[in-house]
Amino acid sequence: MISEGEPVPSFELQDADGKLVSSSDLAGQKYVIYFYPRDFTPGCTTEADEFAKNYERFREAGIEVIGISPDDTRSHRKFCDKMGIRFPLLSDTEKQVSQKFGVWAKKKFMGREYMGVVRSTFLVDESGKIFKIFAKVKPAGHSEQVLGMFAN
Repeated sequence: MISEGEPVPSFELQDADGKLVSSSDLAGQKYVIYFYPRDFTPGCTTEADEFAKNYERFREAGIEVIGISPDDTRSHRKFCDKMGIRFPLLSDTEKQVSQKFGVWAKKKFMGREYMGVVRSTFLVDESGKIFKIFAKVKPAGHSEQVLGMFAN
């Protein structure tokens, strides 16, 4: 995984509407990138719902929220529509961005090992540097935790 203090890795991915969003589009602003395993799963739904409910508070503080998962744009569109998500969900179907951030890793579930996204969040300042990383995130309450970090 990349470290705090490093510049955010460059990326360019499609959002739920097929529009390209790149790290250079976010230059000069504060933002949150949260990586999650899959649309419509319980933990991912909880996390997305909390970010969606707090999205106005993030925007009022001048902070953009970006969600990234390996799901395709069609899945993201359905997820956004169902959950009322107004921030970009980006499709990393090739897992290249997940690998750059170091969140594509070996996981274990019920004794089975497989490769997947380790739920993680990166807070980026106006200079494009990562100032806080949350690894192996617990979804419930995480959005509030992130908001609190920007207040400090």
